[in-house]
This record gives sequence, structure tokens and C-alpha cells, in this order.
Amino acid sequence: MIGKTLRKIYIGLVILFMYAPIIVLIVLSFNNSRSRVVWGGFTLKWYSALFSSSSYMNAFYTTIILAVLSAGIATVIGLAAALGITAMRKRNIQIMLFFTNIPLVNADIVTGIALMLWFVRFLPLGFMSVLVAHVTFNMPYVILCILPRLDAMDMHQFEAARDLGAGIRYAFWKVMLPDLMPGIFSGFFMAATMSLDDFVITYFTKGPGVNTLSTKIYTEIRKGIKPEMYALSSILFLLVLIILILINVTGNNASRSINKTIEEK
Repeated sequence: MIGKTLRKIYIGLVILFMYAPIIVLIVLSFNNSRSRVVWGGFTLKWYSALFSSSSYMNAFYTTIILAVLSAGIATVIGLAAALGITAMRKRNIQIMLFFTNIPLVNADIVTGIALMLWFVRFLPLGFMSVLVAHVTFNMPYVILCILPRLDAMDMHQFEAARDLGAGIRYAFWKVMLPDLMPGIFSGFFMAATMSLDDFVITYFTKGPGVNTLSTKIYTEIRKGIKPEMYALSSILFLLVLIILILINVTGNNASRSINKTIEEK
């Protein structure tokens, strides 16, 4: 009994240690005073100032558009790559998974500088370069989200549809794709989250006049911390939290579907 209580206290302290700075940040976004130690009353003026600032809102719109576009493109390419990987021999699958995992463990600054050097030679730095960079580092997350779903699929259903006269495209859209949707949604939301969270790669691959929330905050913080940044960071945290909830919901649904498929087998 004492051991369980101590474990709960320990877990609670760990969670408090991780989220206390974010809680303070959110509280300060509603503080009427510019001071970080004096509570001046509840206010929404920092959010109002944030939404009335064209520079902040342009960075916000760029971030959202970039996250949705890069996640969508990475999901399409990642789906095709996952299908291609599963059709390979076992040894080739291991080789492809090895190369797929490299961007996940590689330092962001190495990826950012490498992409920057490539773009300077072949593509002008701007919104398109940032989009290509985000698609590049998002694809491994999508592939690794879809592959487990492909491994749990019963490919005999696809083969049966083909034997009954369905074309490859029709069988894919009607038989295979519905089973892959949980993994596809998980990969999409994961890619969108990574795009929203990225700073280093965006900083090295963006051109003049292109700012996301992360690069905008970095630029502004060198001039001094403004209360509008608290509101901006709070909104960004809320967006990431919503996406993570959606990832967990789709992930749980996918796990239940996989477990049901295994039980039926």
C-alpha cells in the first residue's frame, strides 16, 4: 500500500515538474500586469493584441498552412513508401527500416544545415523550401505509423477482391484503404505535430519574409519578452494538445481493430 502511494506521489511530482512551466506560461497570458511575479488581475488584452498584430497572425497562418500541407503530402508519399516496403523481401525491409530511422535519430541541426546547402544549390529559400524540408522529416513518422497497420492486415481480403474481378485501384480503395485509415490518420496527426513543433530545420531553410510561430518567437525574444508571446505560446500548446489527443484516439481505435483482427484469426 505504501509502495503504491509512493509511486503515485513520484509520478505526480514528475508530471508537475514537466508541466509547471507551461501552467505558469498560460497563467501569465491572462495576467493584466507585465510583471512575471505580480498578479494584476484577469485579462484577455494580450490575446486581443496578439490577434490584432499582422506579423504574429501571418506567422500563425503560415504555421498552420505549412503543418497541414506538409502532413498531407508526407502522408501520401509515406503511404506509398509503406506499401512498397511491405512488398519487399525481409532483408530489404530491414535495410529500408534502417534508413527510415536515420532521420528520427539524426540531430535536427545536421538535417537543417544539409537541407539548407541543398536548397541553396537547387531551390531558392522561401516557403517552398520550408515545405519540402518539413515533408522530408515528416515522412519517416508517417511510414512508421502505417507499417504496423499493414503488418496486421489480412491480405487475403485484397487477393479475394482481385479474384472476384475487382481491379487493383478498386480493391485498394474499397478493401485495403479502409483498414489502413487509423494508421494513416495517426501518421497525419503525428506529422502535423512535428511540423508545428519544429524550429531548427525551419530556421535554416526559410527565406527572408517567411516566419513560423517558432521562428517568430525566437526573433522577438531577442528584443525582450512580450506578454503577447505568452498568449501565442498558450495557443500553440493548445493546438498540439488537441492533435495529440486525436493521435491517441485514432491510435486506440487502431489497437482495438488490430486486437480484434488477431482474435478472429
